[in-house]
Amino acid sequence: MDKQVSERTTSQKALRLNLDEKKYGTIVEIGAGQETARQFFIAGAAAGTIAKTMSAYDMKFSDAIYGVQEDGRYVSRARVTAMMEQEFDLVVDRVGSIRSKSSRYFAYAATVAAKSFNRDNECHAWCGVRIQMYPGAPPSNITVHVRMRDDNAEAQQQALGVVGVNLIYAAYYYFEDPKKVIDSLTDNMKKNRIEIDSIDFQGPYFEDVDNRAINLHLIRSWKTRAIMFYPDGSVAVPAEMLYKKNVLTIRGSFRPVTKLNVDMIEQGQKSFYDIHSVSKENTAVIAEISLNDAQGNDNRVPEQDIVARVQLLNALGYSVMVSDYTRYFSLRAYFRQYTKLHIGIVVGMINIKQIFDESSYRGVEGGILEGFGKLFPDNTNMFIYPELDEHGNLNDFTSVKVQDHLRFLYRHLIENGFLAGIECSDSGLFSIYSREVLKQLPNGRGEWENSLPEGVVEQIVENKFFGYRERK
Repeated sequence: MDKQVSERTTSQKALRLNLDEKKYGTIVEIGAGQETARQFFIAGAAAGTIAKTMSAYDMKFSDAIYGVQEDGRYVSRARVTAMMEQEFDLVVDRVGSIRSKSSRYFAYAATVAAKSFNRDNECHAWCGVRIQMYPGAPPSNITVHVRMRDDNAEAQQQALGVVGVNLIYAAYYYFEDPKKVIDSLTDNMKKNRIEIDSIDFQGPYFEDVDNRAINLHLIRSWKTRAIMFYPDGSVAVPAEMLYKKNVLTIRGSFRPVTKLNVDMIEQGQKSFYDIHSVSKENTAVIAEISLNDAQGNDNRVPEQDIVARVQLLNALGYSVMVSDYTRYFSLRAYFRQYTKLHIGIVVGMINIKQIFDESSYRGVEGGILEGFGKLFPDNTNMFIYPELDEHGNLNDFTSVKVQDHLRFLYRHLIENGFLAGIECSDSGLFSIYSREVLKQLPNGRGEWENSLPEGVVEQIVENKFFGYRERK
């Protein structure tokens, strides 16, 4: 980021906008004060930029102004979109004919659930700006979902005010570089005050932006630890996907997803649904891809490569999570933020051996015992898929060899139901290796197709994923 621009304070950003007579619009904020508008007023000369500010705290007033959204919620993507659209149309209709033809209009909206008095509620907000990228242009939208980490409403409001200014400023000055938009959203803010777990670029100027790929930059820019995708490929807000859901997850590279991967998921589902009160209807099944290697370093895999894997998993009907988590207990803690119900983790035998490798816990003060204490404190089970040894014998989870001083810990986890074995539906699946499939793709269609689930082959061929080339 340009050094001069990156050092602008929140007030300097607001003042630069205020002093530009060609930028003009409305700011509407519901649920946590009018902190974004306040930043523009503090900076001075706000009359040059702000046509109107408004809050509609009462639900009846809010419904009368913006209508009732289909989901019935007030802090939602649908509500903030309705706010942006209506306010943008109003400002253009009312002053478009009397202001300079070089004007570029905007509408900023935020709908917020800040910390309530004497309640332990989820603190989050939907914020968005609808803006003309050049005079007379049809508008484009940038919408973000924010989780507030401060422990009091006043601090949360202040943080959202900074985010709001940063978003409006970025929409005007960084719109040609969506990654720079993301990088700038936490300018002038201490770490860990907010988390941004979803961003959406829509409109004529952003037609070439792949929202799946750009959301991955939220992880690499430390705005969040994970991004989630619905089976239709749209970016999900974790709190919405996981609300009152049991979670079954499997980690893999899925490059590409194979029949073996699918069997692991399906066998894990069978065992997970045997748990009391767990069913297909109340469970989110999630394929998880970590950006990190076993040592916690970013593999620097290109975003389009990750998107290809997400697309193939989506084609099979799975939700997908991409994270920078290395250890399983961190993955479990992430899910526990959003659900108090059961968590199931499907792993292979190699993963169990890694989990019982004490070197994996370097930097963890309590070592392996702390790791297991964080992995299995409540309603968490690990389902272990068998493997074939070098002699062609099928080994299940009871045959895992751990160090002598850990064998009673392993037995404890088995006897108390934290670890359980699952079956393989076809031993022939053990001959499938993603790396062997990848080697064959540059040679066109062939035997590799037999290793992949129905629907995945067609996606690889059509999109030329992972270096696939038509045979000449």
